[in-house]
Formats: sequence, structure tokens, C-alpha cells
Amino acid sequence: MCKPHPQSFPPLEVEGTGNAKTNTLFQKLVLASNNEGKRREFAQLLEPLAIDIVSQASLGVTEADEPYATFIENALAKARHASRHSGLPALADDSGLCVDALDGAPGVLSARYAGEPKSDARNNTYLVAQLQGVANRRARYICALVLTRHGDDPAPLVACGEWCGEIIDTPRGTNGFGYDPYFLLPDGRTVAEMAPEEKNAVSHRGIAARTLIDSLRGA
Repeated sequence: MCKPHPQSFPPLEVEGTGNAKTNTLFQKLVLASNNEGKRREFAQLLEPLAIDIVSQASLGVTEADEPYATFIENALAKARHASRHSGLPALADDSGLCVDALDGAPGVLSARYAGEPKSDARNNTYLVAQLQGVANRRARYICALVLTRHGDDPAPLVACGEWCGEIIDTPRGTNGFGYDPYFLLPDGRTVAEMAPEEKNAVSHRGIAARTLIDSLRGA
């Protein structure tokens, strides 16, 4: 399991209450993703910091290359790219599914596991096919978050989260995205059967986001 990077940002101070609260570090950041599902999740997860999160697509920023073999390296590349092209602090998430029996695949290729064009439906079909006849279905969702103040930030903030479950053959639930309908949790539900607020409280992104928030607040 990846570990959170030591704190490298000054403590974030949140002033005021309710809709009037503001923070003293920054008030807007760009999310280095064109995935609207991720933007909604992060808007909810980081709501306590009163930060306005905008998508890179809304600012005309293209997607960055993700040539690396690890989630952290790709997240850093995406955050730097978004910061440099937007002039704003940037938050990048590189996350995916790691299946034990597939030596960690699909891993950083999770969004394009079945090739181009990327498709959740084709990715899931391909994953289930790869696991036919395999008894070990253990899997982990991994999330690496990188927050950069600017494109050349020498000390970005890094936080990680991990969520364990197993892969099933038949999808269940209509919430979430990606592999959620096939990711079975220990309580017997798939991620797609959880309400968004419940998912955010316990997911790999939720864990990473809380680590990030604690670091920004100087916890």
C-alpha cells in the first residue's frame, strides 16, 4: 500500500462558516481530468475546504500523456500539465483497479484495458473474460492524488488510498462508474449499489482525499 507523502504545503486555514467560509491557501484549483464523475466526487470530498474545483476541459486544457507504470508518476505528470496550462493549482488523480490474479492488471491501464476508444462496458467485459476459471478474485482499487501549487512545484503534496474487494462476473447496481458494478465489497454489495455519499466516505478516493485534507490543515 502506498503511503502519504510528508506534508509539503503550509497548513490550510478555513475561515467562516456555512457558505461564507473561505480558505487562505487558494480558492480555486483545476482537476486534471475530463471525467465528470471524478469531478463530482472530488467536489463533494473537498467541500470542507471551500475550494472551487473546475475541470481542465472547461479551461481548454488537453489531457496529459500518462506514460508511466505507477499511479503516482502519472498523477504527478497530469497535475504539472494542468497547472502549467491553466496557471492554477492543480489536483490530479490517477487511480485504477489492481487484480491479484492478473499480476496487478489492469493497473494504470484501467481506463483503457480493452483498448481504444476507452469504454467502461468493454473494459468490464474484457476483465471478466480474463478471470474465467480463476478462483482468486481479490482486487484493490488504488488512488494516488497529487496537488501542485504551480507547474514546477518542487514539493507537491501526495496522498494515496486503497480499497479492497473482489471481482464478480455479473454486474449489480447502477451508481458509480468504471468497474464499480463488478467490484464486490466484504459487506456483500458492489460499489455500484452504494449511494454516492456512502461511497465517498469509504472509497480509495475518499481515503486519499481525507489524507490530503489533513495534510493541508496541518493535522
